[in-house]
This record gives sequence, C-alpha cells and structure tokens, in this order.
Amino acid sequence: QVQLVESGGGLVQAGGSLRLSCAASGRTFSSYAMGWFRQPPGKEREFVAAVSRTGGSTYYADSVKGRFTISRDNAKNMVYLQMNSLKPEDTAVYYCAASEVWSGGRKEGYDYWGQGTQVTVSS
Repeated sequence: QVQLVESGGGLVQAGGSLRLSCAASGRTFSSYAMGWFRQPPGKEREFVAAVSRTGGSTYYADSVKGRFTISRDNAKNMVYLQMNSLKPEDTAVYYCAASEVWSGGRKEGYDYWGQGTQVTVSS
C-alpha cells in the first residue's frame, strides 16, 4: 500500500503559476504510475496528467496541455505538477493518485488517492 500527501495549493491570480507536490510513502514508489486529477466545484473528478513509473512517458488532458507539466523524482518519492498560465477554470481540489499499472486518464484504474489540495485561481 502507498500513502499520498499533496501540498502546494493556494490562491493565485489568473496567469500565475503554482507547483503542486505529492509525497508518497509505503511500498516502492517507482513501482507505481502516478497521476493528477482535479475536482472543480460541483463537478466530477477529472483527469489532469499522468506519468509512467520511470518518468519517461507523460500524458495530459487537452485542457492543460502546454500549460502543466508532470514530473517525478523516484529517489525522493515525489511527484510534481507545475502549473503555468493558470485560468479561473483551473480552480479545483487537486488529487494525487497511484496506479499499479498504466491507467492513463482512467480514474477507475488508480488504486490509491491523496486527500487533495485546493487551488483557487482568481480572475
């Protein structure tokens, strides 16, 4: 089992940047593909980005492609989401998730979830 704790959320103006971090503990971190999801107010949880076990492959939702970057550091058991050019529609609770197999954007494929961190983008 793996435990996930997100951090780095906050309030930012439109056009600004934030970097989210997810710290993992438990079983070998490098054995998991990792993903970021978000849940806007009143909406369902949606896929944002995913990274493979080695970090060699990444996958993004169209809505964030070119603005967000997912990365991981297996030596530190960390995964990151660099968010640039933020928009008010990026406002959501952001969740880190771990998958034992590559699940891409399919949230049902993720086995473990963090508690989330709030990101609010003001216009």
